Amino acid sequence: MVNLDTLGLSPSKVWVHRADKNLVSALGSVAQALHLPASEMDVERVGSADSESFAGKHIPRVTIHSLTQNTLPILHSRDDTPKQLRPDDYYDTYRLVSGYLAFLDETLQPRTAAK
Repeated sequence: MVNLDTLGLSPSKVWVHRADKNLVSALGSVAQALHLPASEMDVERVGSADSESFAGKHIPRVTIHSLTQNTLPILHSRDDTPKQLRPDDYYDTYRLVSGYLAFLDETLQPRTAAK
């Protein structure tokens, strides 16, 4: 499960501590190959993400976002408007996610979900 949440406020970030290690490694490889930024920013103290509901079913997951200590106060505030969007960062994330999904589609073997 690839979760996209709060994109375009900064360069791409990954919630590493709540992600499948293989998915994080693949994302890092794609980012490096495409010369695009992707760094770790865990947000345990902030809340949760839609990807967390997949953990109980043992479905590998990763959350890609753009939250930082500076952008966090924007989330769900009066300032949470399109004016905050940084188009270049949003476009870089789009390129990263496009390449990442293509890579996963070509390289990962399908898994069946735990029942």
